[in-house]
Amino acid sequence: MQDWHVYLSGEIHTDWRERIINGAEKLELPVTFAAPVTDHDASDDCGAVILGGEEKKFWYDHKGAKMNAIRTRTLIEQSDIVVVRFGDKYKQWNAAFDAGYAAALGKSLIILHDETLIHPLKEVDAAALAVAETSEQVVEILRYVIRGELVRS
Repeated sequence: MQDWHVYLSGEIHTDWRERIINGAEKLELPVTFAAPVTDHDASDDCGAVILGGEEKKFWYDHKGAKMNAIRTRTLIEQSDIVVVRFGDKYKQWNAAFDAGYAAALGKSLIILHDETLIHPLKEVDAAALAVAETSEQVVEILRYVIRGELVRS
């Protein structure tokens, strides 16, 4: 059986990634997970720390965004499935961009958010092959698509 590559994009303030990874490990699914840098400060500061500071915030952020894009683009391109989580606390423009990029590449896309975001994310959801509300649902999607196993409650 092939090893599946799953990229976990989106909000960084909850344990949703760990719940998916732990659930997949518990089921012994042949999955390799990847994610963006989730240390917010490192992600924001990488460009200026490595390449030199900037006086203007635009250029400071621009350097960091481009360096982060090297990682993000590469890992999304190498993925079989891209899971994008939208939280309710912050506007995650980067997550929306990742979802659009994955969709443009023809990647299998799973969107994860709670029901309060159905309306604002309707276009993003329309590009997905599945829309889940919990990390546990994502694990069950992975179980089904990888093994063909459907667990009925």
